[in-house]
Amino acid sequence: MKHFLPYGEPLIFCGRGNQALAERICAELGLPLAQTEITDFPNENIFVQLHKSVRGHDVFLIQGLGPPVNRNIVELLIFLETLKRSSAGRITAVIPFYAYARSDKKDKPRVPITARLMADLIVTAGADRYITVDLHAGQIQGFFNIPGDELQAYPLLSDHIKKLNLENPVIVSADLGFAKKARNIAEKVDAPLAFVEKRRISGQAEALTVIGDVENKNVILVDELVETAGTITEAVGLLKRSGASSVRIACTHATLVGSAAERLKASGIAEFICTDTVPLPENIEIPNLTVLSVAPLLAGVIDRTNKAESVGAFVGDTLDL
Repeated sequence: MKHFLPYGEPLIFCGRGNQALAERICAELGLPLAQTEITDFPNENIFVQLHKSVRGHDVFLIQGLGPPVNRNIVELLIFLETLKRSSAGRITAVIPFYAYARSDKKDKPRVPITARLMADLIVTAGADRYITVDLHAGQIQGFFNIPGDELQAYPLLSDHIKKLNLENPVIVSADLGFAKKARNIAEKVDAPLAFVEKRRISGQAEALTVIGDVENKNVILVDELVETAGTITEAVGLLKRSGASSVRIACTHATLVGSAAERLKASGIAEFICTDTVPLPENIEIPNLTVLSVAPLLAGVIDRTNKAESVGAFVGDTLDL
């Protein structure tokens, strides 16, 4: 019996934030990427025109919010507005990397909560649902007043780490805020867990001490996001001074801005592991770079969302519940 699809076959669109990932997702689904025209005018205004009718369809818009961040955000909002005004039946914003996620609370006087502002803008622009991967804090889900799914990349990272067959491995959380997800990785690879204690001094995070045993161990330093790589390479140095035999870095999002690549190259890490939620800069040179794709995960969730099937049954414990 043919499965009933409330909105018909899904239509997949993408902005310019991560087109390579969108193409991988479409390949997993066996669907074409719907064609659009996106134009930058001389005054920096962005223009979006669809080349296909979306009236009544189940539409999934894939747009990464990595660098250039603000252009990609505005493009996402304009694209959502275009789909809404074109009478799409349902619009799901697929945002592999959610920008401004670290601005999720007032941690000092007279500052914004930009992660909440982002959620409001996405909903106002026309999204009916959202899908994202590894938010900085799970509580950001509560900023949305639409349903959505926050997926977890740690099973991908865990599977790769297990395949390395390292002797005396230890998972080290690069941030105490990442401890829960680091514990999940440690359990999956059957390795002990340690922590790097960081403190913010004069606005800069500094790695101070290692909590746990890393001496003569092969360390996998895990975090959600690597941007400038300043703090995490400082942690690499601290772990090596604490007697680690080798250090690998594993993260979900690698925006790698500024001098990040140079820092990683100079740090002496054995491997840098990340996912493709953010496209890496062209011609980047990092020793032993491993990029794991989240395309099968996102494609599976898109398929089940379209068919009104359980996402939890597909991803199991990878949902941040």
